[in-house]
Amino acid sequence: MSMDKISNTALENKIFSSRLVLAFVFIFILTLVLISKLYNLQISNYDYYTEESLGNQMRLLPIASARGKIFDRNGKVIANNQLAYKLTLTPEKTNNIPETLLLLKQYDFINDKDIGIFNKNKKRYKKFHNIPLKHKLSEKQVAEFLVSNQFIGVDIEPYFHRIYPHNDSSVHVTGYISRMNKKDKAFYDKKNYLGTSFVGKTGIERQYETLLHGKNGKKQIERNVTGRVINTQIIQAAEKGTDLYLSIDLELQKKAESLLKGKRGAIVAIDTTNGEVLVMVSTPIYNPNWFVNGISHKNYKKLQISKDIPQLNRTIQGLYPPASTIKPMVALAGLEQGAINNQFTVFDRGYYQLPGVKRKFHNWDRNGHGDVNVIDAIARSNDVFFYDLANKMGIDNLHHGLKPFNFGEITGIDIPGEQGGILPSKAWKKINKDEPWYRGETLITGIGQGFMTASPLQLAVATAALANKGIIIQPKLLKSTQVSGGDIKNTNKSSQKQIPIKNIHNWEDVIEGMRQAIYTPKGTARRLNKNLRYTLAGKTGTAQVFGLDAEEQYIAANLEEHLRDHALFTGFAPIESPKIAIAVIVENAGSGSAKAAPLAKAVLDVYFNKRPVQ
Repeated sequence: MSMDKISNTALENKIFSSRLVLAFVFIFILTLVLISKLYNLQISNYDYYTEESLGNQMRLLPIASARGKIFDRNGKVIANNQLAYKLTLTPEKTNNIPETLLLLKQYDFINDKDIGIFNKNKKRYKKFHNIPLKHKLSEKQVAEFLVSNQFIGVDIEPYFHRIYPHNDSSVHVTGYISRMNKKDKAFYDKKNYLGTSFVGKTGIERQYETLLHGKNGKKQIERNVTGRVINTQIIQAAEKGTDLYLSIDLELQKKAESLLKGKRGAIVAIDTTNGEVLVMVSTPIYNPNWFVNGISHKNYKKLQISKDIPQLNRTIQGLYPPASTIKPMVALAGLEQGAINNQFTVFDRGYYQLPGVKRKFHNWDRNGHGDVNVIDAIARSNDVFFYDLANKMGIDNLHHGLKPFNFGEITGIDIPGEQGGILPSKAWKKINKDEPWYRGETLITGIGQGFMTASPLQLAVATAALANKGIIIQPKLLKSTQVSGGDIKNTNKSSQKQIPIKNIHNWEDVIEGMRQAIYTPKGTARRLNKNLRYTLAGKTGTAQVFGLDAEEQYIAANLEEHLRDHALFTGFAPIESPKIAIAVIVENAGSGSAKAAPLAKAVLDVYFNKRPVQ
């Protein structure tokens, strides 16, 4: 019995010893694992885990930059910034986002549209970013929110709201800003635009978006274990956007807008010495402030259903038959190519006929003008002279003579959306219509009808080239810039090109014809010469709309009620030392001499009243 007990004790001791060894081995392995983990945490990956730890405590957030302002040439504000407040939501701080949004809607802080925009935008942000929910809160909403303050993760933040103090004035130049969409987010620099909600959509706001935007900054926030912000430090200050000074004269701009009120049309005036655009008006106009916070359904519908197409910038996108305003350039081409000289005359009996063709091409004055030379033909806008000249030249020589004036091409102005118009030729018709060219089409091209189209800006640029005796200047809207705290700096000069001149007297004869259009008893714009305190050369035009071949681009409204002629006028002043060139188009207004020319004079009067005439 005693032997069994001894034997069992030995066995137990043996088992205990083996278990003890296993326990020590196990503890040893655990210790090694622990040491390994500590080594990994404290030494190998120290930098990584320190950064992760700090990341829970410290966050980098973007600071939106203040947008640059836009001024006219005299420093009058066209686009400004106004302090406003926005509602933001931080996903990391909000336990139940759908429930929070619903509650905010119930309290009338946001609506379904705001919720939809938030859900679209939140993919752009990280969970610790303050995502905009609603911009430009009313004072009442700010007060109510601050009093209730029951929405965890929802805050009110100040920001600068874009405002256009002159409302609809100059909208087609300035353009407007609106909320960023998917296309904008893909186009602009993601890092610099993080935290940006609005970008330029049209006009100067779009053209110079990156200058106006500035540079976003960075701030570091420190939070405690409960997530409360206990410290904020600016790491990189935001850089305010560049202020832009445009060449536009706001006083002239408003005068032109008042003259076109209630009409569809355009007025463009440019400085003939440097290409600066002084007036760029397209009517109807509309209010850019509508778009900043998201246009209402009512206002959007108003713009969409309007037959007058208010959002169309007619100065660069409206393509019209230039009609008789093209005659000085046609005359010059004929003189320079030697098809005629200044002694050459045509007898006008009220119509013109091609040899062997029965169709009569009528003069605007069915009574006829008798013998007319090139100067008379410009002054009196004689169609028969130009039918004959066009026939002598042929369409391709006509095309060749007008091309240097930049017809059929964009001018390259610094604003988006410019259309180039059409300068027809045999090749153009074959490519675009797959038809041969007919001689009758050459005749009507010679008086600026048929397939030929041009924008008001193109007409102003071409008229300035006549005034400058062959210098084509690229038009521009940006005059100078100013970075925050810096000096105002002029932008680069406009590019210029010289039209080859064979005989300067040909240019002088054409200008004399335009002078006589104003100053002689038979001139089509003779009504303008009363009380002129500056010398003026000009050309009237009346463009037929009915029966024209409608192009894909906008030429003119061709609905039944819009079939009256367009009224046109182009001119420059003073004749001896040109400073300003102007082009006016009033849609479906009738006679250019009666409906367009007086508008040009009214704008030029304001221009010269502000400065001494040399």
